[in-house]
Amino acid sequence: MAKCDICGRGPQFGNHVSFSQRHVKRRFNANIQKRKVLINGKVRRVHICTSCLKTLSKTA
Repeated sequence: MAKCDICGRGPQFGNHVSFSQRHVKRRFNANIQKRKVLINGKVRRVHICTSCLKTLSKTA
C-alpha cells in the first residue's frame, strides 16, 4: 500500500481481538486517495490521505 506523499502516513499494525480474546495480527490501512493537487503553482497527481485532503481544502 502506498504512503501519503504529503505527511508520509502509511499502514499501521495491530491485533484483531475476538470475543474469546484470541489475538491475530492485522493491518490498519490509511485512507489513501489518488488526486490532482495544486502544489507550488503546478498541478501534480499525488497519493494523499483524506486528512491531508481536508486540510488542503481549508487552506485553499
